[in-house]
Amino acid sequence: MTKVAVAGLGYWGPLLVRNLASIPTCSEIVVFDLDDRRTKAVAAGFRGATGAASFEEILDDDEVAAVVVATPVASHVDLAERAIGAGKHVLVEKPLATSRADADHLIALATEAGVLLMAGHTFLYSPAVRLVSERIRSGEIGEPVYVHSSRVNLGIHRSDSSVLWDLGPHDLSILFEWLGESPARVSASGLSSIPGREPDVAFVYLEYRSGVIANLHLSWLAPTKLRRTMLVGTRKMIVYEDTNAEEPVKIYDKGVDLPDPESFGEHQIQYRTGDVVSPRVEAWEPLRKELEHFLERVGNGETPSEPEATAAAVVGVLEAAEESLRSGGAAVELEP
Repeated sequence: MTKVAVAGLGYWGPLLVRNLASIPTCSEIVVFDLDDRRTKAVAAGFRGATGAASFEEILDDDEVAAVVVATPVASHVDLAERAIGAGKHVLVEKPLATSRADADHLIALATEAGVLLMAGHTFLYSPAVRLVSERIRSGEIGEPVYVHSSRVNLGIHRSDSSVLWDLGPHDLSILFEWLGESPARVSASGLSSIPGREPDVAFVYLEYRSGVIANLHLSWLAPTKLRRTMLVGTRKMIVYEDTNAEEPVKIYDKGVDLPDPESFGEHQIQYRTGDVVSPRVEAWEPLRKELEHFLERVGNGETPSEPEATAAAVVGVLEAAEESLRSGGAAVELEP
């Protein structure tokens, strides 16, 4: 049984508390927000939850084994560093940090302290995302060729980060999971519809050493909400649409074939159109799965490993995309 603290009770914090309250291995929840009214409201709204007067009070509580950080992005590194220093296991909501150097620093601190540092990439726990991963690894779609993703909505305009840092971690973490490799270079363009604010529209172009390319459209400025990713393979194509509750995944037996020529110069492309299959997708709440996994890893005494290295790599891609965006779209090379 683990006593868990949640720091930050804006939009995401109460969702974390609600899910933690339903997990049997979570014995007690301590909540804190700089706005004392939020602290009191959330503490009163969930059985087994109590409020803390400060973040220091959480760190001084020897019974608190783990801290979930759901505060504005700029505070992630400071709060995680302090929690690790107090010997707490830490789950930081995405992104892990605002620079690759800071992400690597936190991982090194947690490793040295013998505690777990985990990044909250919730979409990796989506049943639809996992199903697509299984189909890719089975070889059903062949070799990935390209990916196109649209993650757009009208709002929420955040004051603490750009649309790149807010929405980008979702698609990038999914791409790391599906493709199993890091981009070789990234370029990005975008704009802000509100003068003086961070970009609320961004287009990110990724090139991989395997030859795969990916294009991401991220926006807080769109007439409808859309979370749609298309992955084209050499054998089949997959469309994952998170906003389609009934058929979140569709697999298209479509593609092009180039048969072996019988004689020199005899090349004729053949187009293949087969069935469209909508496989059954299991239903569960990704956030609960993520928190269960975090508590399981805490219980096992785990320290940062491959998932955390990937989380740091996601931050590195975002950092490079921001550099490209601010330099007019110039491509930025990434280390292997």
